[in-house]
Amino acid sequence: MKIKFLIINCLLLLSAFGFAQERSKDTIDNQVVNVVKPYTPTVSDAFKIKDTPRLADSSIIKKKDVKYNIFSIPVASTFTPAKGKAATVEKAKPMKLYDNYASLGFGSYTTVLGEVYLNHELSNTENVGGYFSHRSSQGGIDNLLLDDDFSNTGINAYYSQKLRDLSWKVDAGFNLQAYNWYGLPQNFFGPTEANTIDPGHSFNEFYVGGDLSFDDYFIEGGNVLFRRFADNQGSAENRFVLKTAFDIPISDELINTKVYLDYIGGSFDMAYDSNIGIDYGNVTFGLAPTYQLKQDDLTVDLGIELVYLNDTEFDDNKFFIYPNIEATYRLVSDVVIAYGGIKGGLIQNSYHDLANQNPFVSPTLFIAPTNQQYNGFLGLKGKLSNNVSYNIKGNYFAEENKVLFRANEAQTFATRDYQFGNSFGVVYDDVTTLSIEGELNFDVNRNVSLGIKGAYFNYTVDNEAEAWNLPDITGSIFADAQLSEQWYAGATAFFVGERKDREQLVGTLVPSPSNIITLDSYLDVNMHLGYRINDQFSVFAKGNNLLNQDYQRYLNFPVQGIQVLAGATYQFDF
Repeated sequence: MKIKFLIINCLLLLSAFGFAQERSKDTIDNQVVNVVKPYTPTVSDAFKIKDTPRLADSSIIKKKDVKYNIFSIPVASTFTPAKGKAATVEKAKPMKLYDNYASLGFGSYTTVLGEVYLNHELSNTENVGGYFSHRSSQGGIDNLLLDDDFSNTGINAYYSQKLRDLSWKVDAGFNLQAYNWYGLPQNFFGPTEANTIDPGHSFNEFYVGGDLSFDDYFIEGGNVLFRRFADNQGSAENRFVLKTAFDIPISDELINTKVYLDYIGGSFDMAYDSNIGIDYGNVTFGLAPTYQLKQDDLTVDLGIELVYLNDTEFDDNKFFIYPNIEATYRLVSDVVIAYGGIKGGLIQNSYHDLANQNPFVSPTLFIAPTNQQYNGFLGLKGKLSNNVSYNIKGNYFAEENKVLFRANEAQTFATRDYQFGNSFGVVYDDVTTLSIEGELNFDVNRNVSLGIKGAYFNYTVDNEAEAWNLPDITGSIFADAQLSEQWYAGATAFFVGERKDREQLVGTLVPSPSNIITLDSYLDVNMHLGYRINDQFSVFAKGNNLLNQDYQRYLNFPVQGIQVLAGATYQFDF
């Protein structure tokens, strides 16, 4: 059989070779062949190749069956598998939170800082507590002719209760502050005049108030406050404020409405340059309904504020209408949110607020409200990432009777301790303000946060020569860091641009001209560092004005230089 196959293969090879030889010797000339009809194949011309060809082979070898046998031999085993245990993750020990703390510190310029906060849970719904704070310094600023010590002490007590549908709180407190009119203009007066001045000026304040809030009621709640503010120069002021908010249902919509009553009344023994006393007082009623419209990414608050003012001293009545409109639109989710609006309101000025803003005022002020006609604003805010947020805003204010602090004239024949140009009065003017401000906040991680703010202001006044004591630029930066489980630190820096004030000597035969003084800008850098010894006890250190700048916050009133303070804090439960 194998020989037969071999002979057949040889014959096929010889035939193919001979055919190739004949082709190589072909002498037929090239001719043109005209195809009369193209070939048109049909189905019958095709044939299918069988998938499985049949092999006609008579020599088929039969496979031999192979049988396998496995011989199992038992083997004794002493292995005992251990039981599986669930994996555990080590958790940080939670920090215990205490309801009370006490802090005490001492520093340069004979500074004493003390704080105590108390809170006790009487039951699941009742709490009672209080707060005490004290900060004082014996002063010691260089090149002063008058004492510059100060102290600020406050105490507060409260009681609160939370029921199923409402919660309420009442509190009362007392504050005592003491300062000195130490900013004597030494280009006008010297040690002789300084020896005749008692620059001490103290304030005392008593207040009582309460808050009430409802759950799932058309009345949201309200608050009430009564405050008595007085000083050691015979000045006194009473203020009573009542506010409430509720929803008015109209069809299927709710109109949020705020109503308030604000009364103020007070007196000063005498004016700055006369012995005639000053009395002031007014009462205002306000109504501010607001309707909120929401559609997709747009939210609009449409509102108006109606204010009625009754001047109880001059028997004068006025009625004001203010816009109260604000809108926000999400341009790109939480990344870019545009907002803007226009608002206004009647600002109730008070001796209490002015003295807390500038403690060197004289007890001879004329108190009147400020009519903020409108405040138009436009801005962008959002998140650049999960850790970075921003806010850019532009404002345009128009205010009638805006309060401006201005240094009082220095009198050559002064009979009172604050008439030597070492105190401040207030003047009122119509002021328009254009401002641009920006803010960036960084949450670097869970333990580090950073914030930067800045603002630019441009003022236009109608009557006064300058916008007294208002800065053109302000800025701040803060940082807080949890360095480890025990260590923590923080820093703040404040920048205030140039301000302008006036200095003048009166009472001479030839009055001196009024000089406009430009106060230099300043940068105040502060830092603090703390260490937690355990859950209850920690120590801290603080440094203020670390650049040791002897800047003047107000004219002729320099601040203390570099200040350091150290102390300890103890947390506890009853």
